[in-house]
Amino acid sequence: MIEEPTPFERKWYSHKFGSAGLRYEIAICIKTGMIVALTGPFECGSWPDIKIFRYKLKGMLSVGEKVVADRGYRGDTRILVPGNAISIEHYNAMNTARARHETVNGRIKTWGICKNRFRHDIQKHHLCVRAVAVIEMVKMELGQGPFQVGDLEDLIL
Repeated sequence: MIEEPTPFERKWYSHKFGSAGLRYEIAICIKTGMIVALTGPFECGSWPDIKIFRYKLKGMLSVGEKVVADRGYRGDTRILVPGNAISIEHYNAMNTARARHETVNGRIKTWGICKNRFRHDIQKHHLCVRAVAVIEMVKMELGQGPFQVGDLEDLIL
C-alpha cells in the first residue's frame, strides 16, 4: 500500500487493499528456493499478474521452461496453475512449490515494506523492496533458506 496519489487515478487502485498500491513479481527457483527475479514496481490497477509476467519474466525463461503460479496467472502456456495438474502428485508438487514461494513472500513482508502503507516518496519504494530482497538472499545463501522440497522439479515439469 502507498499513500493515495493526487489527483486520484484508478491505475493505482488495489482491490486487495481497497486503496492505492504497488505490485512486484518475485520469482524463485523451483529447485533451490532462491530468488531469481524481482520485477516492479507496477501500479496495481493497471498491471494484473499475467501482464507483469509477460512484461519481463516470460522473456527470461529458457525454451521449454515453465513457471508454477496461482490462478491469477491463467492464460499463458508457459504457466502451470492448479487447473493444469495432470495427476494428484503433480497437483501436490505445484502446491508445495507455491507454499515455499509464500514462505519467501512472508519473509519479505516481515520487514514491513510490502505489508504496511509506504508513506514516503513512491520513487524510493523499489529501493527498499530490493534491499530487503538482497538481505533475504544473503540469509538464504548463509543457510537460512526456505524449506527444502526435494526433487519437485521432476514432478512438476
